[in-house]
Amino acid sequence: MGSADSKLNFRKAVIQLTTKTQPVEATDDAFWDQFWADTATSVQDVFALVPAAEIRAVREESPSNLATLCYKAVEKLVQGAESGCHSEKEKQIVLNCSRLLTRVLPYIFEDPDWRGFFWSTVPGAGRGGGEDDDENARPLAESLLLAIADLLFCPDFTVQSHRRSTVDSAEDVHSLDSCEYIWEAGVGFAHSPQPNYIHDVNRMELLKLLLTCFSEAMYLPPAPDSGSTNPWVQFFCSTENRHALPLFTSLLNTVCAYDPVGYGIPYNHLLFSDYREPLVEEAAQVLIVTLDHDSATSASPTVDGTTTGTAMDDTDPPGPENLFVNYLSRIHREEDFQFILKGIARLLSNPLLQTYLPNSTKKIQFHQELLVLFWKLCDFNKKFLFFVLKSSDVLDILVPTLYFLNDARADQSRVGLMHIGVFILLLLSGERNFGVRLNKPYSVRVPMDIPVFTGTHADLLIVVFHKIITSGHQRLQPLFDCLLTIVVNVSPYLKSLSMVAANKLLHLLEAFSTTWFLFSAAQNHHLVFFLLEAFNNIIQYQFDDSPSQKPARLEGEARGPPRGEACSLSTGNSNLVYAIIRKRSVFHQLANLPTDPPAIHKALQRRRRTAEPLSRTGSQEGASMEGSRPAAPAEPGTLKTSLVATPGIDKLTEKSQVSEDGTLRSLEPTSQKSSADGSPTAEEPGQAWREQRRLSSVSASGQWSPTSEWVLSWKSKLPLQTIMRLLQVLVPQVEKICIDKGLTDESEILRFLQHGTLVGLLPVPHPILIRKYQANSGTAMWFRTYMWGVIYLRNVDPPVWYDTDVKLFEIQRV
Repeated sequence: MGSADSKLNFRKAVIQLTTKTQPVEATDDAFWDQFWADTATSVQDVFALVPAAEIRAVREESPSNLATLCYKAVEKLVQGAESGCHSEKEKQIVLNCSRLLTRVLPYIFEDPDWRGFFWSTVPGAGRGGGEDDDENARPLAESLLLAIADLLFCPDFTVQSHRRSTVDSAEDVHSLDSCEYIWEAGVGFAHSPQPNYIHDVNRMELLKLLLTCFSEAMYLPPAPDSGSTNPWVQFFCSTENRHALPLFTSLLNTVCAYDPVGYGIPYNHLLFSDYREPLVEEAAQVLIVTLDHDSATSASPTVDGTTTGTAMDDTDPPGPENLFVNYLSRIHREEDFQFILKGIARLLSNPLLQTYLPNSTKKIQFHQELLVLFWKLCDFNKKFLFFVLKSSDVLDILVPTLYFLNDARADQSRVGLMHIGVFILLLLSGERNFGVRLNKPYSVRVPMDIPVFTGTHADLLIVVFHKIITSGHQRLQPLFDCLLTIVVNVSPYLKSLSMVAANKLLHLLEAFSTTWFLFSAAQNHHLVFFLLEAFNNIIQYQFDDSPSQKPARLEGEARGPPRGEACSLSTGNSNLVYAIIRKRSVFHQLANLPTDPPAIHKALQRRRRTAEPLSRTGSQEGASMEGSRPAAPAEPGTLKTSLVATPGIDKLTEKSQVSEDGTLRSLEPTSQKSSADGSPTAEEPGQAWREQRRLSSVSASGQWSPTSEWVLSWKSKLPLQTIMRLLQVLVPQVEKICIDKGLTDESEILRFLQHGTLVGLLPVPHPILIRKYQANSGTAMWFRTYMWGVIYLRNVDPPVWYDTDVKLFEIQRV
């Protein structure tokens, strides 16, 4: 039968279904078989030939026929899984049913009255197959999920058969050990099967149906208690699914082993289509959805990495019931970590590959899914996190992440990408090793729209953050706290800052300490606290290395000099100290911040005249890197999905103090710590929040307004002592040199600063505070809406969820 006839017959069947007012019996095979037995329709055909309006009409007007259609389609999948799909006809039926269910399921989910349908039992579908088996019949959803799992390991359909003989001795589906049929070498599996185009396409169709089953989550509004587990995911990732381990491993290995550039032949992706990429995308999406698990509420391995959680370690206490999360948290072999990290880094770096031939290498599009996967790995498997930070391989994740952040900063449709990138860096910055790794010189020249500089990866991070803050769009302001928390977390470990990065940090301080900015919102002053804390860390902890300290310092141990010992300025921070001296007026203005009502009022008047969120002036931009394109805003009309608000930095992080031996101990929020010199540590957002609400006034219109008491309450806590002392000592000396030598050249001053010492002149260093990311239900909910928003927007061919009534987020046009 030709494809045109096939489509025609299928369309006729659909029209019959939509026009029949009487229920069609489930036993009327002649009618139902028209949908799958005699047709060969692609998934695109099914979407075109079964319009949304008709699915909804059947749902409203003849619900029993829609129910029977779903039931019969699931039954065919179950039969295919039972028989092992040996004939071409059986394979075709399975694919047709799979496409039809992918088309219909979202319309079942969007109607609350239908939501329980798949979780109800169907008469005669008993678990034992016997007639009187109804009382323990499986719900339709379970039968469907188990059939999909079986079909994903079906020899000659989705995996290579291990037998060389005829059909009669074909592998028995029930005795088959699917662990021998894992799709790709990698974690826990050494054998890489021959690539097979047909198998990849069949896997992809089944995974698309699986993802559609899981997508019921899109039709529920975001709930404050993210504890609501997705029943489809819960069942599929439970011990009921005998293929859970091989499927988890197949998905993970398929993603991490993928090399989009192929064999390095330029333009090869234009010559033949890469059938692997759609499978890898689908695998990545299914994987992150199965890992949607609120780690804040579940037991997870301890942070010191001493507990561990075959490739899976069995010495662990039983982990979460979701087996995918469980397996992920228990991967522990170094070679497995290496394989995963290399794979993710290779794929994340792919869009950055620059060659001399334009468009010669294939660019992948699923970096957002990869970032979510990397996040899940670090969040659920602390050993993996430590492995990532153990060597400079972490920089292979950092550079692409900074590239995406910089590239997306002006694009409103990519706010979610900005958040996930920043969350990942926040998570990494809570570990001391991350700060140490940033000292590695940055030599890879990825074309980025940032000023050219010579320096380390820390300089790159600071320059990109400055770019995001000063030239990103308005919606990024809630991220400023996070960006500066990352800078504070790494600051004690930075050995040297380039002049470009030092100037950028001071430009931020200058912008954030203008009176109108400080007085125009209740939390804006926190940004100044963060920057001052970072300056103090860099100045106080980067003293000169004496030979005896060399080995310790190679490990990156950051400790202040013992009390009373010289704190000499190392080469490292002379650029920053020079920048501080040049911008000393900013610090004096902060110390003399006006607190009287008329001055506050005047500052706010000035605000109304300047609409610009941050001054761009005063930051010498310099030329951008060669070959870079400016960050562009979204094209008008671009679709984006809404996101729930993220928790404030005080909820996202937990304060820890670095003790003498380098270990962290948590600071309970109750204890008010003050640093060794008696000054309180930089005030924590949220810590004095209630107090500040009391001190500031909220007018009848709900408009917040600053008061003198409020300004005084935090002005007195500004950690300015160290810098004021530094200026008091160094400014007269620098001025004297300039007068004596008639100097206008900064290199001479820098040379002086490199050799100058502040013996016993600076206050004793304060303890280092690290704000570590901590899991909470707010971020779990954010990840859920972000992840499903990405999946919704990325699945356009066919448009699985398009124009259905999703509730988890709103679809907006830029």
